[in-house]
Amino acid sequence: MHRTTFSLTYDSTRLATIVERSVAVEAGEIAGDRTTATVDRSGATVTVGIEAADLVALRAGQNTWLTLVEVAEKAANAAG
Repeated sequence: MHRTTFSLTYDSTRLATIVERSVAVEAGEIAGDRTTATVDRSGATVTVGIEAADLVALRAGQNTWLTLVEVAEKAANAAG
């Protein structure tokens, strides 16, 4: 098994909460048996952990989660 974790720190706990809640619902919903993910928040920091069967799946999983976080950030910023 291969694992990676990335953390993103925001200017406010409010924004981190919005991002975390937006992407956490996807943690059990993304189809695939090669990767799993966890999403946690502590204060203004959101942490995403990814576990994968192989390095290709790990890279794909990381790209997916980074994209999901980016979309959540853009939506939160657009909403004000």
